[in-house]
Amino acid sequence: MIQTDAAINPGNSGGALLNMNGEVIGINSAKFTSTEVEGMGYAISVTTATPIIEDLMNRTTREKVAEEDAAYFGIDGEDITASISSAYGVPQGIYVTSVVSGSPAQEAGITAKSVVTHFDGIRVTGLSNLENRLQYYAAGETVSVTIQVPKGNSYEEQTVEVTLGRASEYQSSENAGGFGYGAFGWR
Repeated sequence: MIQTDAAINPGNSGGALLNMNGEVIGINSAKFTSTEVEGMGYAISVTTATPIIEDLMNRTTREKVAEEDAAYFGIDGEDITASISSAYGVPQGIYVTSVVSGSPAQEAGITAKSVVTHFDGIRVTGLSNLENRLQYYAAGETVSVTIQVPKGNSYEEQTVEVTLGRASEYQSSENAGGFGYGAFGWR
């Protein structure tokens, strides 16, 4: 973080922090306020922000898919937050509690007790994060999913290719559960 006395007011965090030459050196992110101190702001260094900006600029823009093309993944799980990860030594992401029989996740080799950490190269922070992302992927698409697989007292990273299923085919089956978007919403 860069500490600055530049005015950072509600609504302008995310703006550029410039040096005297007009060069961007940071992205304004927070303002510290109290009765003792005024005008102490913080910015994220441009060296930290640049890889994120480049990733966002190079990422393919996706649109939500039609309901009939909605994708299905096939896991149930629990969020592993940063605090849980730190306390128990489990990677941050989604802890897979079960895999739906015959689902795309099972066919790709994902098993219970694995932790999903990335979906199509993008960090997974929890169940709702993955559910939201699936709205932009059509059935039949193949995506890379990074998982952490338990190995003794640690985890081993693996990347598997998952060909997403059609949510409508799983809605009416006995395989209820798992992530998929369809006429009745997320299951």
